[in-house]
Amino acid sequence: MANLRTIKKDVIYLINEVISDCWVFMYLNGEKNQEEAKNIITDAIALGDNLFDQINHYPKEGTKEHFKQINAKLLSEVDALFKRISALAK
Repeated sequence: MANLRTIKKDVIYLINEVISDCWVFMYLNGEKNQEEAKNIITDAIALGDNLFDQINHYPKEGTKEHFKQINAKLLSEVDALFKRISALAK
């Protein structure tokens, strides 16, 4: 199991990348799909808060599986957010 600091840094990095991509999209496209981009940012922040809550309140037994589930959820949810950003540009 990686230490908690590394897991938290991964969450922060990926959430910040989603937010950064949304800001770039909003800057480059003007008024096009501004509200949807803001909704993606809101969803990314909520995802980060949810994951941090799960990281900070882990069970004492089965921690390895718990963090594997958190990692899998992080990757799948961030991938879904990036797909939503890509769909905005089409």
